[in-house]
Amino acid sequence: MGPWEGPWPEDGRYDPELLAGGDRRNVVDRYRYWRHDAIVADLDTRRHPFHVAVENWEHDFNIGSVVRTANAFGAEAVHIVGRRRWNRRGAMVTDRYQHVHHHPDTASLVAWAEERDLPVIGVDNLPGAVPLEMYPLPRACVLVFGQEGPGLSEEARKVCRAVLSIAQFGSTRSINAGAAAAIAMHAWVRAHVFDQSV
Repeated sequence: MGPWEGPWPEDGRYDPELLAGGDRRNVVDRYRYWRHDAIVADLDTRRHPFHVAVENWEHDFNIGSVVRTANAFGAEAVHIVGRRRWNRRGAMVTDRYQHVHHHPDTASLVAWAEERDLPVIGVDNLPGAVPLEMYPLPRACVLVFGQEGPGLSEEARKVCRAVLSIAQFGSTRSINAGAAAAIAMHAWVRAHVFDQSV
């Protein structure tokens, strides 16, 4: 979007520099020309009560995609377990608007979740996993994902209230971790945002 045309809005959420120079950020039209802190503040009034956690033991390149998707679905926060550094390229700058927290290990994530009475729900196609399509996702919870390849760590599996699998019908053993996270987040949205019986 180019520079603002016509009289400038008097609303304090607008950024004078963006109004003058144009807004080329990856934001929805609702937030065009808004200050960064104004966007985050508005999102904070509308975030959903689910969290997303992803393990990062081997610099998983999917984390940026998970952050971007969590932002799109309005997750309360993303939690990165393991290595603090992660490839932000896939986030497409959405990490500036999405709360992202770091936990050095699974135990610290679990302690954080227990303090807030949030059940930890794993998502991985493991033997004995419950189909995501059949499981009633809690409204407030932490959806945790393993990294690409090895999936959920043994430590994470042990602390999950449930481990859910995503139905697959082809020849591949698993789907991309970022895609799995998107499917699970959308399942939460379908259950709690569009469920007319609630």
